[in-house]
Amino acid sequence: MSNSSISERMDRLPITRPHRIAIFALAFAYFFELADLNTFAFAAPGVMQAWHIAVGSVALITSASFGGMFLGAISAGWLADSIGRKRALIVTVLCYALFSLLNAASWGVASLATFRFLTGVGLSGMTVTANTYVSEFFPANVRGKYMGRIMTVGLVGIPATAWFARTFVPMAPWGWRAVFVWGSLGLFALILIARMKESPRWLLRRNREAQALQIVEELEALAASRPVPAIVSGVHVHREPIDYGRRVPLARLFEPAERNRTFILLLVWIFQTLGFYGFVAWVPTLLVKHGFSVVHSLTYASVIAVCNPLGAIAASYLVERFERRWFIAIVGVLIAAFGLGFGLSFHPTAIVVFGALVMLSIQAMAVALYTYTPEMFPTDVRSTGMGLTYGVGRLANVLGPFVVSALFVAHGYGSVFVYIAACWLAVSAVVGLFGTSTTGRSLEMLHGSAAATQEAVR
Repeated sequence: MSNSSISERMDRLPITRPHRIAIFALAFAYFFELADLNTFAFAAPGVMQAWHIAVGSVALITSASFGGMFLGAISAGWLADSIGRKRALIVTVLCYALFSLLNAASWGVASLATFRFLTGVGLSGMTVTANTYVSEFFPANVRGKYMGRIMTVGLVGIPATAWFARTFVPMAPWGWRAVFVWGSLGLFALILIARMKESPRWLLRRNREAQALQIVEELEALAASRPVPAIVSGVHVHREPIDYGRRVPLARLFEPAERNRTFILLLVWIFQTLGFYGFVAWVPTLLVKHGFSVVHSLTYASVIAVCNPLGAIAASYLVERFERRWFIAIVGVLIAAFGLGFGLSFHPTAIVVFGALVMLSIQAMAVALYTYTPEMFPTDVRSTGMGLTYGVGRLANVLGPFVVSALFVAHGYGSVFVYIAACWLAVSAVVGLFGTSTTGRSLEMLHGSAAATQEAVR
């Protein structure tokens, strides 16, 4: 049995019950992962009032979260390539949910920063593992579509969290603590994740051919079609021992075959993260500092947040219609333009309109990049590559909050949005000039040897 054989069989499948279980499980996990990712942004105004802390302390807590995200992305990427996508998902969801609950018990800046760091480990780890799973388990011609559908449901978690915070944060000095309890409910995603299938592509690369074949045949049987190529007919299916021993070297990402793509995606994720969180994580706080009340700030942020899932659902229809490389480049330019419009606006209506356009575009970009990044790496290091590039972006944003804080103090409100626009234009330039076309292509076609590629073409 070969990689191209598994690839062909998985790519011609329709969506079956195991695919739908994965959609529900990952959508649920993403709902609370994205809710948790944004809990501090919405809780920050309440924390500032309750503890009487300055913008610099908010920057410290935000930075701690991104330090944890770097560690989580790197470690989860290696973990998922070593022990499997499903097991890594269980570990990372458990991590972010339990530590989010501990956020609610924080007693000062240091404790909250520590718990946000540990929560960040689970948050980014879950994202890396889930994106890798979608790229491997879903057919090539719809993996972007279903990444968009999963993200659409997940992104409802952001407005849900915004309105939850809008209700509870102004209610009492302890209201911000309830926001973190809300984020911990992702723990219940484990019930669905336990029913997911392991990635056959990962199993095959770990020399567990019988288990990979068993899953593919189950999927084909559910699709009322069992096309078994001669190369695998007669294989006896049995449970093989789990291989925990094989190391996944990070150096593989810097070998000649992968080096260029690794560096391109490192730059993309650094600038994407700085641009994304420069806007998303700071809007409620910056509006307060710009003269709006906490209630008005959270109201505007909550209305804008409603557009998060709308951007993802739009992308689910567009990301397979257009080449992802050019989709990413064009959307980056739009985000920069809308972000500048937001920064130059002072009327509430204009703030909400431009904020909504930014959020629509940002989440369309997120779907495209979440689909595009794992496509760029071969199976044996796909999760490690996703983890490294995604994680380095999070590490870069350890400095991002301090850049935003320094710009705001030194040059005012508008300068922050010039900086955000520059980040998104950098994403567009890097992908447009140096990116690779991936839409609709088999993963093995993108990364296989010449012989494997020819076999896949046949």
